[in-house]
Amino acid sequence: MTNVMDPRAEASDAVASRAEVCVVACADAFRDSGEMLASAFGTIPAIGVRLARETFSPDLLISDGESYLVRGAWPVGTPATGEVEAWAPFRTIFDLVWHGKRHVMMIPSQVDRYGNTNISAVGDYRRPKVQLLGVRGAPGNTVCHPTSYWVPRHSTRVFVPRVDMVSGVGNDRAAQAGPGASRYHDLRRVVTDLAVFDYHPEHGTLRVASVHPGVTVEQVQAATGFPLEAGDEVPQTRLPSAAELRLIREVLDPRGLRDREVAG
Repeated sequence: MTNVMDPRAEASDAVASRAEVCVVACADAFRDSGEMLASAFGTIPAIGVRLARETFSPDLLISDGESYLVRGAWPVGTPATGEVEAWAPFRTIFDLVWHGKRHVMMIPSQVDRYGNTNISAVGDYRRPKVQLLGVRGAPGNTVCHPTSYWVPRHSTRVFVPRVDMVSGVGNDRAAQAGPGASRYHDLRRVVTDLAVFDYHPEHGTLRVASVHPGVTVEQVQAATGFPLEAGDEVPQTRLPSAAELRLIREVLDPRGLRDREVAG
């Protein structure tokens, strides 16, 4: 276990990039998760889960991308170099998924206001305009364990009134399907290059939790294809501390791959 003081307590005079703000927002989605497999898709989420483990969530389990769970902190985009703590072949992943011991952060092609997501096809499913990945593990992920999303380019093409094909199950459909789908359904956060979202506890709809520095709620709404819920005063997404910036820049992403995913 890594024993590190919560870096939020340490002020930073350095100027953080938009990508670095997104990294800590993704990290915060995994805050205090306990012993949970953290599966993050995308460069910035991959940095975020490693940052979370090195700071406030030391019990997170992270795969080397093949068949081992590995300790330590290695640069994103390079082979894992830490101590192997467990063997986790593909069949083991299903056990973790079905028992709820995983928190995944996926990249959706479309998201609607209830958190239904599409990674399968754009357009009429019988004659799609674009064929994507297929539903993959999205249905099982969303009804079995915590699920969050990362959107590197927030736009009305992604945030749509109705997804063309439901891959990941949203709050409305999980409720309609009954206990089999809703019992362990747990949508956590949506992090984008503009803002962070959670879900209204009563309505199950996306709600603006914070906006990134330099971004307004009005800008976020203009880039969203459905009405967003937001309080009277929406906070700014927290900035990375000096300790977090050192980890991001010197240990987790010394090559600056984060800035290729989100600029500014």
